[in-house]
Amino acid sequence: MISTLTRAALAAAFAVIPLTVAAPAQAADTLPLGAAVAQLPVADESRAGYTRDKFKHWNSGANPSDGCNTRNEVLLAEAIEPPTVAGGCRLSGGTWFSYYDGKEVTGASGLDIDHMVPLAEAWDSGASAWTAARREAFANDLGADTSLVAVTAQQNRQKADQDPREWMPLSHDVHCQYAAEWTATKLRWNLATDPAERAALLELAASCAGTTVTYQPAP
Repeated sequence: MISTLTRAALAAAFAVIPLTVAAPAQAADTLPLGAAVAQLPVADESRAGYTRDKFKHWNSGANPSDGCNTRNEVLLAEAIEPPTVAGGCRLSGGTWFSYYDGKEVTGASGLDIDHMVPLAEAWDSGASAWTAARREAFANDLGADTSLVAVTAQQNRQKADQDPREWMPLSHDVHCQYAAEWTATKLRWNLATDPAERAALLELAASCAGTTVTYQPAP
């Protein structure tokens, strides 16, 4: 017979064992660019039903208590000379490097935060089937450095919702990097490519020997 003392000890031991165990985060994968593109599913795109407000952004970011929304958190993370941060996360000063066009930008007002894979492109490529919460997570993805990037407003607006078949950064020297970051973002979020987009990415990969793609699936 189990004594009362033993029963109490067992009860105490089991009380600290969690009923559920969170699944460990998947490890990051690194692949050559061509192999990474080959991992992407292929599907025709559909813009039906898309509106930008179906992707809530910018939200309160990684730390809701600091007053900085996702946009400002990206700016703080990417600054090469940090801005001054005032109450309400108001930024002044600071310097950034816009890699799309190789320009140095002083002051946050000259920058946009580009979704590496534009919201409309994400919708076309599979996000139309997501929950609103998952679309919000995508639009505010601070978990991968390549998902959101501070660039000149001009480059961001020229890009709009175009994929790499239709638009590439002004600086030719970064085309391999851009293709890798686009592919990493699509792999992270399990988004598809259309046939023309895939062909363009594979053509880029053929001229980007040594370029690799590192990605970790989104939670």
